[in-house]
Amino acid sequence: MKQIATLEEFAQDIETGKHVFFFTAGWCGDCRFIKPAMPEIEEVFPDYQFDEVDRDQFIEICQKWDIMGIPSFVVIENGQEKGRLVNKKRKTKEEITTFLSSVIK
Repeated sequence: MKQIATLEEFAQDIETGKHVFFFTAGWCGDCRFIKPAMPEIEEVFPDYQFDEVDRDQFIEICQKWDIMGIPSFVVIENGQEKGRLVNKKRKTKEEITTFLSSVIK
């Protein structure tokens, strides 16, 4: 998983390619719960780049994108949003995989 470090990097990834943005924060227990499963989830969707976005570092983006709860996932393909799983509930590997399977065809 790629860690987004700058606004420029974030903007570039939005515009080109296929990305799953994983919004998280170091203090988020539910994010720490799912993070160990992320490599397995990524293996199921090899055509997509998974990008980790720190909610606290990019709070303005989270506000603009209505990311009010974490962990959350947004699928972007060449600048177009394909789907989102955005809420504050703990998510399981199965829930995330089911969501991504329904969006990524």
